[in-house]
Amino acid sequence: MHRLFSMRALFLALLVFLVPAVSRAQVSVGISVHVGPPALPVYEQPPCPVEGYLWTPGYWAYYSHKGYYWVPGVWVAPPRVGLLWTPGYWGWSEGVYVFHAGYWGPHIGFYGGVNYGFGYNGVGFVGGEWRGGRFAYNTAVVNVNTTVIHNTYVNKTVIVNNRTVDRTSFNGGPGGLAARPTRGETAASRESHIRPTAEQTSHEHLASANRENFASENHGKPATAAMSRVNTREVNQQGRIAKGANSGQLTPREGGHAEHREAKINHEVRSDRAANGGKLTQQERAQVNHQQNTASKQIYDDTHNAKTDHAVQQHNTAAKSDHPQSEHPHH
Repeated sequence: MHRLFSMRALFLALLVFLVPAVSRAQVSVGISVHVGPPALPVYEQPPCPVEGYLWTPGYWAYYSHKGYYWVPGVWVAPPRVGLLWTPGYWGWSEGVYVFHAGYWGPHIGFYGGVNYGFGYNGVGFVGGEWRGGRFAYNTAVVNVNTTVIHNTYVNKTVIVNNRTVDRTSFNGGPGGLAARPTRGETAASRESHIRPTAEQTSHEHLASANRENFASENHGKPATAAMSRVNTREVNQQGRIAKGANSGQLTPREGGHAEHREAKINHEVRSDRAANGGKLTQQERAQVNHQQNTASKQIYDDTHNAKTDHAVQQHNTAAKSDHPQSEHPHH
């Protein structure tokens, strides 16, 4: 069985060299999992922060030996005008689940029939459209502050009023979706595509550094399911904690305290937003900023004191000598 798995991974690795560079973003090479991802969490979409940004739905990614983790939905800038985002999806193939990475292109391709919401209802995208060089948002589907962004319209006919929303996050296999590509999606798959931007790649990497994003910790209900922008301060703080723990500069006790501080701040922010219609007051923003400043200073102090996790440092030193290339998430 192990040999069969290795041969499959080798085949996929060879396949990447045969696929044109513009199309490689469609397939995540080298990762196949025997257990399907959790159901999609239910969450609210934050308002679009800047005109021209497009919504990229949250999804379950996979980190070897650690399992599935949630990559929050986020608004991002497209690589250029006129491009749309086709979300990635998990598909069943030869007894394992394989991730098909998302990509940018002139038309929406197949994304497994997964209902990611906010315009991505399983086929195509109905949350907006390009009109010349500007993107127009369908406010019947996506969250846009019309007092700030004026290039909007309302089309309620695209809303599917199902009482029961299928939260299944994968295509094929036991319990998976049975959707197949439409003729238009097949045509879109043959077009030139652009990989996820550096901003998106960074977003996924930072998500993997937050222990709270892993399904083993949140049981399918991530604390931060969506964000307005990539690289927000709370995400960067979490990345610094993970970096310190991985390098041994933070002891387990220091890392635990840092995680607890961040979790407390995030909980307060969610509570305040829920009480104020999804927004923070000016006073609340100032308070959060003060708390993050204090937490940031503590992280710095802990990573620069004499306390270290010698076991982690020794392990990292040995790992570097045995494995020159470090392990990364699925893409």
